[in-house]
Amino acid sequence: MSIETKFAKLGTDNAPGQEVRQSAEGLAALMQGEALTGRPVDFSHGDVDAHEPTPGAFDLFSAGVAAGGAQAYTEYRGDIGIREMLAPRLAAFTGAPVDAKDGMIVTPGTQGALFLAVAATVTRGDKVAIVQPDYFANRKLVEFFEGEMLPVQLDYVSADETRAGLDLSGLEAAFRAGAKVFLFSNPNNPAGVVYSKEEIGQIAALAARYGATVIADQLYSRLLYSGVTYTHLRAEAAATDNVVTIMGPSKTESLSGYRLGVAFGPARIIARMEKLQAIVSLRAAGYSQAVLRGWFDEPAGWMAARIAAHEAIRDDLLAVLRACPGVFARAPQAGSYLFPRLPKLAVAPADFVRILRLQGGVVVTPGTEFSPHSAASVRLNFSQDHKAAVAAAERIVALVERYRA
Repeated sequence: MSIETKFAKLGTDNAPGQEVRQSAEGLAALMQGEALTGRPVDFSHGDVDAHEPTPGAFDLFSAGVAAGGAQAYTEYRGDIGIREMLAPRLAAFTGAPVDAKDGMIVTPGTQGALFLAVAATVTRGDKVAIVQPDYFANRKLVEFFEGEMLPVQLDYVSADETRAGLDLSGLEAAFRAGAKVFLFSNPNNPAGVVYSKEEIGQIAALAARYGATVIADQLYSRLLYSGVTYTHLRAEAAATDNVVTIMGPSKTESLSGYRLGVAFGPARIIARMEKLQAIVSLRAAGYSQAVLRGWFDEPAGWMAARIAAHEAIRDDLLAVLRACPGVFARAPQAGSYLFPRLPKLAVAPADFVRILRLQGGVVVTPGTEFSPHSAASVRLNFSQDHKAAVAAAERIVALVERYRA
């Protein structure tokens, strides 16, 4: 694969924030067509103004700055004091011990952790099982490192709400075909579904049976809605020394601006990740690492209030979308993503995404970022101002009606 091809596959046009550079085009288009009015809403990422970071985060950051060089120049894998403080919290949350010294690394965001984890386990020609749909960076990273993707379908549409809908026979077929790594998000990004205990148990058993490494992106595993039970893969008896878990405070806790992520798992893989981080970014931002002291230690009731606020937005958006004939929207069980499937339109899906931005003032992420089978879907990050998000959903429905086939 040529270097031009490798970088062409990465693409940034639909990455959060990229719509800013399209503003001039948008203004010109609005001058030519009928636009809907309303406050612009960017559903491509969460609004940290509407949902502020955890209380005290900036004070912890300031304390890190005050600490000077001791905080600025930590070990490549992160400040050992912070790792030792986090290890028991993460162990209690995930149900299995965490080795602070050799089995954990602090990274520049969970995106950084994901990059390092894939780089530490995948090389040219390696077969990697990935879920469709799933987080868009999974596919891009496997392609960049010249691995061979073996897609496994997630039928979240037909599955009952007690399970995510993973094709477990397809996963076993991928392992039989030689997949060395299985990469997935739980809760699923973009559909917001949570894998059942049975699904997680079978994933763990299959990975152990075939000697595969599993990279589990659990970024939204704290933002669980009413009645949902979450099973941590690393806590399953069959999941021996083969699971890398990725977490961070960027989303649920609205700390994305501090660029913090954590990966924990087998020492041999964490050691590889550290070696790569040492030449890519050296470390997660030293002062920012201090903010992790408040992670899993939020004020009493804060997390419950955060979940309740997001659940209320989710329910109101679902009501708007489901009132539109032909729209399918499964209720997310966790996280802040909705992945509605739209009815047949008179314009191509990519054109409709552009229409939403130019005529409706609504930015969404196209479904094709997550799976080639999801062209009729769009992803909405509903961690937004409640009233503005509902109004934006109403504009989406209005434009669906305007361009319905």
